Amino acid sequence: MFGKKKQPPLTPPPGLGKEDIAIEKSICTGEGIIGFRDPKTKKLLQAVAARTPEEIAEFYHSYGYEPPKDQKPL
Repeated sequence: MFGKKKQPPLTPPPGLGKEDIAIEKSICTGEGIIGFRDPKTKKLLQAVAARTPEEIAEFYHSYGYEPPKDQKPL
């Protein structure tokens, strides 16, 4: 009754979808970021920090996608 209100899925950048989601990991700090990779510029768009597999799954769910089953841990 008083639980979290379900939010509608976020909208990915125009022309990008689940297949454009990419994860980058810093060599220095080991911190990972996940976002949509623009095929033209190779930059991550709408990127957020992701430290755990749960945060990666949360990113996918926020856009209405199911995370891949074979996702490697960060």
